[in-house]
Amino acid sequence: MTPHDLTVALAERVMRWTVHPGRYLMENRRWKPAWRFQPTARLQDAFQLLDAADPEEYSINARRGGAFIVRVRIGGIVGEASEHCKARAVTHAVARALGLEPECRKPAKIRVGRQ
Repeated sequence: MTPHDLTVALAERVMRWTVHPGRYLMENRRWKPAWRFQPTARLQDAFQLLDAADPEEYSINARRGGAFIVRVRIGGIVGEASEHCKARAVTHAVARALGLEPECRKPAKIRVGRQ
């Protein structure tokens, strides 16, 4: 699934927006241009998505210089993601908890060393 397809699927399923070419129809017949909702790139949009998904629980962990590790539980299903971009990690974890598989990428390297 491409990042664009993932964003469209999440806009429909989680945000409950109607998708039109280049824009989304939100509640109260308000429109949002598609370029203004980028949850894989903008942290504000990723957290808006996370809030709308209303998870039972979630956690965000990171170590300096390492990847962000996000775990989200929605409807008893756990989605996890490890990415160097916090917005992408949140978005991919939400997507996986909903049964969507984001675009395959190289897994983020997690440093192992003395603690």
